Amino acid sequence: MSLDKLASEIESMAKAEAKKIADDAKAEAKRISGEAKASVKEYRGAAIGQAERTSEQVAIESIAAARQRNQKRLLVARRAELDAAWEEVVSQVGSADLKGREDILDSLLEKAAEEAGEGMVLRPVSVDREALSGNSDGFQMGEDIDGIGGFVLESADGSVLMDYRFEGRLRDAWDASLGEVSSILFGE
Repeated sequence: MSLDKLASEIESMAKAEAKKIADDAKAEAKRISGEAKASVKEYRGAAIGQAERTSEQVAIESIAAARQRNQKRLLVARRAELDAAWEEVVSQVGSADLKGREDILDSLLEKAAEEAGEGMVLRPVSVDREALSGNSDGFQMGEDIDGIGGFVLESADGSVLMDYRFEGRLRDAWDASLGEVSSILFGE
């Protein structure tokens, strides 16, 4: 065998080997590219799924938060309306021109006479002093007290205080009828 022929055979074997290596490399690159594309597709799908779930959760939470804000606004508005109604009632009951005021005071005096002990001092709200001084049989008149109407009875030593002011009675009546007032105001 001649040297040229040997060199030609080695070259042809080297080319065949190089072509095989190149083909294997292309096949490996194609396989890796396919796996990468599949992984990207999988990650993309997972990311889109996660984003959709997060979006749905945010939407649910946003709606719940909006409902809660609306409920809070409604409660605040209702509270303001109830406060305004309370202030109007207090204003009317505290008026010196309240119809039946003397009858209310007479009724409270009767109740006080039944419940009070000896030697109690009647301390009127200033607006009712005149009406009470004429009907306060059995009670010594004391200094005026704050309030929208009525009086308190106080023992001589100050240890006992019985409250017959309109505020307490009005608050009890308001609390007892708050459900009915809410129903009237808000249609519930």
